[in-house]
Amino acid sequence: MASPREILEYVETHTDLDVIAITDHDSLRGAWETRELWAQGSYRFQVVMGMEVTALEGHLLALFIEEPLPSLRPAEEIIAAIHRQGGLCIVPHPFSWLTRSLGRRALERLLASGREGVYLDGLETANASPGAKPGQRPARELNQRRYHLAEVGGSDAHFLAAIGSAYTLFPGRTAEELRQAILERRTRGVNGRHPTLWELGLGQVLRQSWRGLTVTPRTVGLWPTARSFMKRLFPWAPM
Repeated sequence: MASPREILEYVETHTDLDVIAITDHDSLRGAWETRELWAQGSYRFQVVMGMEVTALEGHLLALFIEEPLPSLRPAEEIIAAIHRQGGLCIVPHPFSWLTRSLGRRALERLLASGREGVYLDGLETANASPGAKPGQRPARELNQRRYHLAEVGGSDAHFLAAIGSAYTLFPGRTAEELRQAILERRTRGVNGRHPTLWELGLGQVLRQSWRGLTVTPRTVGLWPTARSFMKRLFPWAPM
C-alpha cells in the first residue's frame, strides 16, 4: 500500500532497521524499483531483492535473488530454482490457516526430500501480522525440537506503519552479514507491536485485503490460480 520511495523514506526516518527485503507476491518488479531508488540515494540501511512465491503447497520467501521465479508450481521445483540463483529460501507464516501457508506435512516432506537443491534455509518464527499468528508457536517449538532451521522474523508489512513490527536479529549490520548469519543459523526472530485496525484505517485495510486476494490472479492469471487451489484441495486429481 506504499510506493518504493515511500518505503525507503519511512525505513530511514521511522525505524532502526539495518537491512530490509522487498518481497512482493509473485513479482520482482517492486524489489527492482526499490533497489534502483536506493542506489540513487544515500540511505543508512541496505536492500535485499526478494519475492514471495506462491507454490502449490503455500507461500515461500526467496531472498537474495536477481531473476523472477515460477509461481503455482510444486514447492520442490521453486526451492531448487531459488538455490540455482544462489538465493535463500525461507518459509513464511508456517502452519497458518488464515493465509496460503505450508502445513506441517508439506514442510516435513520438503525437509526430507533429498533432491538436489531442495532444502530450506530458514523458518519464520516471528511475524506480527494477524494472519501469521495461528502457526507461530507450534512452528517455533517444532523448529527448536526437530527442524533446527535458522529462525527469522519479518513484518510481512503491507502498510508503512507495520514495517519493523517483526524483525530478525543477527550479528552484523549488512545484507551479506545477514545472509551469512542465516546460513550459519545465528539469527533470531522477534515480534514487536503490529498497528491496530483503527490505527491503519478501516478503508485502507479493506483496500489492501482486496488487493491481497487478487494479486496472484492478476500476476499469473485467474485460471492458473483457480487450478492451483483445486490441485491443493485434490492433489490426486488430474488438472
